[in-house]
Amino acid sequence: MGKKFTEISKEHQEFISKQPLFFVGTAAAEGRVNVSPKGMDSFRVLNANKIAWLNLTGSGNETAAHLLQNERMTIMFCAFEGKPLILRLYGTAKIYHTRDAIYQEYVDLFPKTPGSRQIIIMDVDLVQSSCGFAVPLMDYKKDRSVLKDWAEKKGPKKIENYWEEKNTQSIDGFETNILG
Repeated sequence: MGKKFTEISKEHQEFISKQPLFFVGTAAAEGRVNVSPKGMDSFRVLNANKIAWLNLTGSGNETAAHLLQNERMTIMFCAFEGKPLILRLYGTAKIYHTRDAIYQEYVDLFPKTPGSRQIIIMDVDLVQSSCGFAVPLMDYKKDRSVLKDWAEKKGPKKIENYWEEKNTQSIDGFETNILG
């Protein structure tokens, strides 16, 4: 049976810090629901009810488009190694682009990562844990370097061109405001 909490406990933080993968879920009022896997060293617990997540360049930009229309977001962590557990963070989030002062305020919490495009700050109002008994056991080998290598090779100007081509609208045609 799942348990509900009003904040991210120290035990939750410890669990989160050991997870190399998390999933982000968002949706606008209309259109498709988006669930994206995220990795690398891109997640920080700021306090018991606030997190920051560094969003990296991807083939789409659904989260940004959805958060501009509907600030609700869910983040899910699953234990693929060790004791089974699923941990979900529910709340509201705002997205900040590289041009925003708040982005600059938080970016140093993360390793310098080529292709970083946004920071999402989420106010967590519910934390839920559940058993995770059906989540498979898998061995984590390492992070992939493909995105980092790709972004380093492209360089900042070509990444901005890529954003213009691939990241300005969601698959449902919603604006992401990535270029201002």
